[in-house]
Amino acid sequence: MRAFINSDYWPFVVLLLSVVMLVTLITRWRFHPFVALMLSAIFVGLLSPALPVVPGQNPLVTVIELPMTEFGIMAGKIAWVIAVAAVIGTAMMESGAAERIVNQLLKTLGEKQAAMALIISGFILSIPVFFDTVFFLLIPLGITLARKTGKDFVLYVVATGGGAAISHSIVPPTPGPLIMAETLKIELGTVIIAGIAAGIIPTIVVLGVAKWLNKKLNIPVRMVDEKVTSIPNPPSLALSVLPIVVPLIMISLASIVQAINGNLPGWIAFQGNKNIAMGAGAFLALFIWAKSQKLGSKDLWEASSKPLEIGGVIILITSAGGAYGAMIQHSGIGKAISLTTQKFHVPYILLAWMIAAVMKIAQGSGTVAMITSAAIMAALIGPAFNLPYHPVYILLSIGFGSLFISWMNDSGFWVVTRMSGFTEKEGLQTWTVLLAIIAVVGLLQVMLLSWILPLK
Repeated sequence: MRAFINSDYWPFVVLLLSVVMLVTLITRWRFHPFVALMLSAIFVGLLSPALPVVPGQNPLVTVIELPMTEFGIMAGKIAWVIAVAAVIGTAMMESGAAERIVNQLLKTLGEKQAAMALIISGFILSIPVFFDTVFFLLIPLGITLARKTGKDFVLYVVATGGGAAISHSIVPPTPGPLIMAETLKIELGTVIIAGIAAGIIPTIVVLGVAKWLNKKLNIPVRMVDEKVTSIPNPPSLALSVLPIVVPLIMISLASIVQAINGNLPGWIAFQGNKNIAMGAGAFLALFIWAKSQKLGSKDLWEASSKPLEIGGVIILITSAGGAYGAMIQHSGIGKAISLTTQKFHVPYILLAWMIAAVMKIAQGSGTVAMITSAAIMAALIGPAFNLPYHPVYILLSIGFGSLFISWMNDSGFWVVTRMSGFTEKEGLQTWTVLLAIIAVVGLLQVMLLSWILPLK
């Protein structure tokens, strides 16, 4: 038994048992994801014989202290960005900026293209705003449009969630893509540019799938007829988009200059730092919120406390996920997978997608699936990244894999079904099918792009 524990394949047992534990804690015993992830990280340490040795420290103490240290390291990397992203999202919602963007798209594209307007709105808003919040914002518009036209309810529901789900999975600063970028050590600007570009084709596919499902299924509007209330004195469109556009430009500019020149001037590196860029976006969002709604300093900061509380919970979960992922790496899983896949020649992009898909199906959370899969792949490919293509393709593959099969153990599934008035069966027929198709299309796209445009 001791020989097996010290073998190269023991990490598979550790991974399997820890995943079973994590899934059981979250889905069966209803543990909070933060607690479940931290307990699973400690559990991995207990089963891993190859943890780093700390001089003068008992190995059992190391089992406890190492996950806590990894938790702190990850929190230090992502806490500020997630907190200010939560502030940006709330400020855009409460100031009327988000509503302005949606209404302008509806006005520009017209009623006949309302579904595309909802898809684009979801994709844009889900970059700084969490998926649930975006869906809460947009679904009343979809219901109103369906009541007005007397048809196409499925089209509007699927369109509303589809675009938001894509950017939520592959475009930072949403927590999953953000922590994947940190784990795989890829510049945030590169991930943002690649994520937006890789989201174009799947977004178009969402429209096609939405129209197909709309023809196939006849689901009536069952929700109570509630009028969409508009926020008074919304900012102009130019001001509304600034909290999103400015941070993306600042971060992306640094990556573009780095790619062109090979070096980065100090001032560009400073302004392109994710913490500075996101801070600038938060400042603009708060300024626009205060100006449009005539809020004083005291009222503004009191109103900002709620998104910071929400951001704090997200920080706890994602940082705990980082600790769990780091402990998986310490277990030696990278070497174990490498030895196994050499025999079967599984492409890394496909492997990354499969790991994320299995994790998503098993425990429901796309963010947890992304965090865990990124840690496994980082351990597998190693710090040298000896790949025939840029590692951002691994990140994108994981992101699309984390969308695969959203069902009853996924909170997003219940958000969509409950807010739309769908039954569980109708949710499976629409939302589950949509995300499965997006996940597969995304995988095929990433594999093709990595071959045509390796970016090495």
